[in-house]
Amino acid sequence: MRWWDIDPVLELEKDLFPEDAWSRGMFWSELAHARGPEATRRYLVAETGDRIVGYAGLVSSGEQADVQTIAVARDHQGTGLGARLLTELLRAATAFECHEVLLECRVDNVRAQKLYERFGFVPIGFRRGYYQPGNVDALVMRLTTGPDSGTAASDSGSAASDSGSAAGSSPVQGTDIND
Repeated sequence: MRWWDIDPVLELEKDLFPEDAWSRGMFWSELAHARGPEATRRYLVAETGDRIVGYAGLVSSGEQADVQTIAVARDHQGTGLGARLLTELLRAATAFECHEVLLECRVDNVRAQKLYERFGFVPIGFRRGYYQPGNVDALVMRLTTGPDSGTAASDSGSAASDSGSAAGSSPVQGTDIND
């Protein structure tokens, strides 16, 4: 994701998350930490032609990473694009040498929870009233990676990506993922 992607990403953000959409400033702040030798963020966009149809972001701190956001346009949901974006974030976590990846997911977003479970994430708790202004709880999930866990981020991501996307005619195949 680059600065020129922020406006189309904001349109998608407001469509998908109308109550708790990120602001322009939040995306600018995240992208400010996504480049250079001291980068601690990885943000991606998925494009079909000249249209952004998905985006995702991750922040790293020491041996821990947090999935900040994953979003897929309504007309591309169910195509495996979310799995591809998550796979790329897990590759980034591996590149950042993170051995634990955390995320928050709305308790009412069962579809996303199932995706994360396919990748090996497990529920570890709740954050009450996390999503504002709707006061919706977040389910906190964790994926432990590295030598002690028996799972590598890139291994779990590729396995889930294969099972989570339709082969052959899936619209996701014409989608490019760019950082």
